[in-house]
Amino acid sequence: MKTIDRIPTTKIQRASKLVQTGAKVGVNYLKYYGDKLVNSEFDAKERLNQNNAEDIYDGLKSLKGSALKVAQMLSMEKSILPQAYVDKFSLAQFSVPPLSPPLVIKSFKKYFGKHPNDLFDTFDATSVNAASIGQVHKAFKDGKKLAVKIQYPGVADSISSDLSLVKPIAIKMFNIKGKDSDKYFKEVENKLIEETNYILEVEQSKAIAKACKHIPNLEFPDYYEELSSDRIITMDWMQGEHLSEFVAHNTSQALSNKLGQALWDFYMFQLHELRKVHADPHPGNFLVSEEGKLIALDFGCMKEVPEEFYRPYFELAKKKNINNPEVFKEKLYALEILRTDDSLEELEFFSAMFHEMLSLFTKPFHVDTFDFSDADFFGKITELGAKYSKSSELRKMNGNRGSKHFIYINRTFFGLYNLMFDLKAKDIKINNFKTL
Repeated sequence: MKTIDRIPTTKIQRASKLVQTGAKVGVNYLKYYGDKLVNSEFDAKERLNQNNAEDIYDGLKSLKGSALKVAQMLSMEKSILPQAYVDKFSLAQFSVPPLSPPLVIKSFKKYFGKHPNDLFDTFDATSVNAASIGQVHKAFKDGKKLAVKIQYPGVADSISSDLSLVKPIAIKMFNIKGKDSDKYFKEVENKLIEETNYILEVEQSKAIAKACKHIPNLEFPDYYEELSSDRIITMDWMQGEHLSEFVAHNTSQALSNKLGQALWDFYMFQLHELRKVHADPHPGNFLVSEEGKLIALDFGCMKEVPEEFYRPYFELAKKKNINNPEVFKEKLYALEILRTDDSLEELEFFSAMFHEMLSLFTKPFHVDTFDFSDADFFGKITELGAKYSKSSELRKMNGNRGSKHFIYINRTFFGLYNLMFDLKAKDIKINNFKTL
């Protein structure tokens, strides 16, 4: 894979790159208008989506950092984006062009004040895995194989300016209106800032590994603070293949079920017992070991779940509360889905919309065991997402609603559901975490 010798770091450089990308998208639309005159509108639109997805991703991958991280987050919203965008943006999870070896050495010396060979017995300056915020290298010290994650230059300093550039797109995409809409962008900004703080990530990683080490079939690496800094993390090298690679060839239902139960227990224990959760559940953050165990990585994005959100959120997961109009309405207000300044039309529309969505999305919590390989269940979720993403009625409403905590908690559940479906895990005991 081609390497990168430099990354745009100033606001002007990064804005210029996005302007160039916007120009390419404009050309794609001109092609589209001509294309649909001689071909079917469906085929023309498919080509437009593919061309735009490729050009936008190419622009973002050269910027890296929060711009690419937003693309990664959007790749998990399979019901919102056309498939071409999902396919392309999902590459941001663990497959982007890495920094060149000279830039790696330069960055390491800047972050640690030493050459990597002064710290490790051997250090491979060629990356083995590159993602949105950092890339991973192999190293050895005292006979132990290590993974060294190095943050891209300028990523931490460009978060606010990057988000200000993508904010107009997000406002349009999600129909956000109103004076208090900044709370959502601030939530994302704060989380991205946390993700660039590698000292915090090491603390969180060690804490979650200690708290969850009792969960069967789940493993974590050890982390080395003396070989880490605010922009570098050193941990054990964990042998295994990414979850996406594993599911592509796995034929053992028993193994799928075992891994699925471990993954589900891990998330339920965090949410209900720790009230803090690994809010970045994509395939690049999980490996499957040769022994058939699940390895959890990358705890930079941890979301605390405050009591005032936790209680109504999980009370709405109960079927009896969804089907009790009074209780249902009360919880919607508690979660800021319904607002005191809503019109009667908005109250009726969003009450009906969330009743339909929650009746479907919370189905796993209405039974003792659930089959996450059920294509019909996931098909209905996709259909529902497509229905509301195309709703002209919804576009007329104020999309600025819901607690800021929804952003990462919903992201967690969508990611978890997708991973469980990819595994084709069956007979998952929903409340098994209570017995551990």
